[in-house]
Amino acid sequence: MMGHQDETRAAYDGVVELYASMFAGKLETQPFSRNMIGTFAELVRGTGNLRAADVGCGPGHLTAMLHGLGLDAFGLDLSPAMVDHARRAHPALRFDEARMEALPVEDGTLGGVLAHYSMIHTPPAELPALLAEQVRVLAPGGLLLVSFFATDGPEPVRFDHKVAPAYSWPAEQFAELLTGAGLVPFARLLHDPASERGFLDAHLLARLR
Repeated sequence: MMGHQDETRAAYDGVVELYASMFAGKLETQPFSRNMIGTFAELVRGTGNLRAADVGCGPGHLTAMLHGLGLDAFGLDLSPAMVDHARRAHPALRFDEARMEALPVEDGTLGGVLAHYSMIHTPPAELPALLAEQVRVLAPGGLLLVSFFATDGPEPVRFDHKVAPAYSWPAEQFAELLTGAGLVPFARLLHDPASERGFLDAHLLARLR
C-alpha cells in the first residue's frame, strides 16, 4: 500500500500543468499572502543570511519571487514532475526533489524557510517531525513562514483537497506546535478567502531561538 507521501506525490505529478497555470500568477490577486512573503523576505535579509528554501515549491513561482526579493532561494518538492516543471520555468534557479521530513540541507545553514501550504497534506501526528526538520536546517535567528488553512474548531479537520487529502488547523494549536519545535511565533495573519470550504487562510511567522 502507498503511504500518504506516495499518494500525494502521484497526485501532484498528475496535475502539474493545470496546477502551474492556476497558481503561477495567483499572488497578484492575493495581497495578504504576497505581503506576508515580502515581509518574510525582508526579515531574512535582515539576518544577513540570504539562503532560503521554498519547501514544497511546486512549479517554482514562489522560489522565483523570493529570488526577486533578494534571497538566495532554492526550491524543494516531493513531486519530480513539479521539480522538472520548475527547472524548465526558472532555469537560473535550483530545484531538487525532496521529502519534507528529510531535507537535503546541512544543519543550521538557512536564513529562512518558506512552507506555503506545503504542510497541509501531512497527518497531524506527523507534523511535529516536519517542523523539527525545518528547525534543523535554520540558522539561529532564522525565519519560518508557514501558511495553511485554518479552522475555528478545537482540532485539525481532514478535508478533500482538490489534489490530495488535506488538513486545516486551529491557528493557536499550530502556533503551539511551532513553539514546541523551538521556534518563537511573533506574527500571524488570518483572513477570509471567501472559500467555499469555509476555512480561513493563515500565515504564521516564527523565528528560531
